[in-house]
Amino acid sequence: MNIFKRFIYFILKLQEKQLVKRLDKHLQTSTANKTSKTILSSNITVTLNAETEKNKELVLNTVKEIVSGTKNNPNLLLEYIKSRGTKVVKLNNADKILALICEDEGLVCELNGLEALFINIMTDSGFSFKSKPMFILRDGEIEPYYMLHQFYKWFSLYKGLPGFDIESQKLFKMYLNSNDLKSMENLTLDQMTGLKEAIARDNEAIDFTVNYAKSTDGSKNVLNKIKKDGGANV
Repeated sequence: MNIFKRFIYFILKLQEKQLVKRLDKHLQTSTANKTSKTILSSNITVTLNAETEKNKELVLNTVKEIVSGTKNNPNLLLEYIKSRGTKVVKLNNADKILALICEDEGLVCELNGLEALFINIMTDSGFSFKSKPMFILRDGEIEPYYMLHQFYKWFSLYKGLPGFDIESQKLFKMYLNSNDLKSMENLTLDQMTGLKEAIARDNEAIDFTVNYAKSTDGSKNVLNKIKKDGGANV
C-alpha cells in the first residue's frame, strides 16, 4: 500500500471515530444522577426517581417548618444558611458584579473556570478555578419573597436534590436567557435530564413562594419580586 493510500485510510479512520463518538452522544439509553435514573427504549421512557421524590417531600416539609419558625425573616434565614456551612457575602453593587458572569443575587451555585476565579476573588474565597456554593447579596433590606425563593433552592441543594451541578446550571442559565432554544437541540440525554432537574428545582421554589405569599398576604406581584424585579433588595 503506497503512502497516499495509507494517508487516506488514516483520515477515514479518524472520521469514523468522530462519527461514532457523535452517535454515542445522542444514542444514550440511560442516564443517572445521585437520586434518579432515566431509561429509554424504543417505545417508552422510564424514570426511577423514588429517592428524589422522597427528598423533595423532605425539603418541602422542612422549609415550611423553618419559614414558620422564622416568620420568613430574611436575616434569620441567612443565619440558618451560615449555620449549615454555606458562605454568605454582602457586597456593594452585588447585582452588577454578579451580572458580569450572568448570575443573580442570592444562591450562586458551584462554578468553575474564570467565573469561579472571579467570584472567589470578589468574595475573598481564595485563588481557585473552582468555587463552592455561596449566598451573595447587596447590603441592605432584603425582599422577603425573593429571599424565600432563593432559600428554598439553597435547601434543595443542601439536601442533595439533583439539578445543581455545574453543567446543569450553565444550561439552565442558557435556557433562561436565550431567545433561540435551537442551540439546545443537540443536548445529550445527560444534559437534557440535568436541565430538566434544574428547571424543576426552580419551579418548586417558585411554587412554594407563591403559595406562601397567598397564604399570608395574597400578594399578586410575588412572581415579579422573585424574578428580576430589582433583585434581592427592596
